[in-house]
Amino acid sequence: MILHLKSCLPKPGFIMDLYNCIPMSEITRPTRRVDHLQPAHAIPVRRRMIRRWPLILLALVLFYFFAPLRTNILLLGTDDAPERGSVGRTDTIILTTIVPLKPYVGMLSVPRDLWVTIPNVGEQRINTAYFFAESNESGTGPRAAMQTIRQNFGVPVRYYAVIHMSGVVSVVDALGGVDLQLASPMSGLPAGVHHLDGLAALAFVRERSSSDDFSRMVRAQVLLSALFSRALQPAHWTSLPRFVFSLANVIDTNIPIWQWPRLLFALSRALLFGIDSQTIRREMVQPFQTSQGAQVLAPNWDLINPLLVEMFGR
Repeated sequence: MILHLKSCLPKPGFIMDLYNCIPMSEITRPTRRVDHLQPAHAIPVRRRMIRRWPLILLALVLFYFFAPLRTNILLLGTDDAPERGSVGRTDTIILTTIVPLKPYVGMLSVPRDLWVTIPNVGEQRINTAYFFAESNESGTGPRAAMQTIRQNFGVPVRYYAVIHMSGVVSVVDALGGVDLQLASPMSGLPAGVHHLDGLAALAFVRERSSSDDFSRMVRAQVLLSALFSRALQPAHWTSLPRFVFSLANVIDTNIPIWQWPRLLFALSRALLFGIDSQTIRREMVQPFQTSQGAQVLAPNWDLINPLLVEMFGR
């Protein structure tokens, strides 16, 4: 019985013999139908980058014009009268700040007789900082004035613009004159709107017989604001080439060309809201006489510093 059962069991190697007997063509693997799928394509990376370029360019333009960066500029008007030689003093000193994002433009006029400490010189009138440096080495006056402002006012200034006051005539005439809006009588002119040519505008700023330094500071700001406003009016854009050419002949500046569109755009927006025109007022200084007999103005920093914080955010 046992022998009979053993004879019924498969012999060793039976499975392999059976597998070898099956033709290979009969062995298949399960597959999925792929005839309905679309052929694969490479991801169009270059095309996507090209589509993004307009957005990138727009972001750069917006950052250029609206970046929350403050730009401080020292405006200096030099009195290059012949009796004082080739180097003039800065009778007009206006510390200007521009914040394009707000937009905000602030102008702070500084009295020329303000008694301050000038680096490498000592205590002197602030309008002599430019004079002393320029007399020793041509071209160093603006930097000396900026260093004096930083040391005494604590306001960092990177750019300057020196305007030779005798050239105001050609600049104003290039725009066909300027319209002054006076809230009160000033320099012999009654309150109201007055159209002045170049010579009249220069006389308006320099008039000294019936006014003091504080009045002259106000008049300088009135003229500057009127010039900016007229130059940015579309009706006078045809005069801009002459205006720019005249301005280039009477102004020395270290403001790079790439900054001009940004600053002018911020200025044009700020004019819609009004320029913040301030001066160091009479109550902020104390007149006194130096040991050499000079009549000067001692700054009261307790009154001046809050104004600096308000305008320049130091």
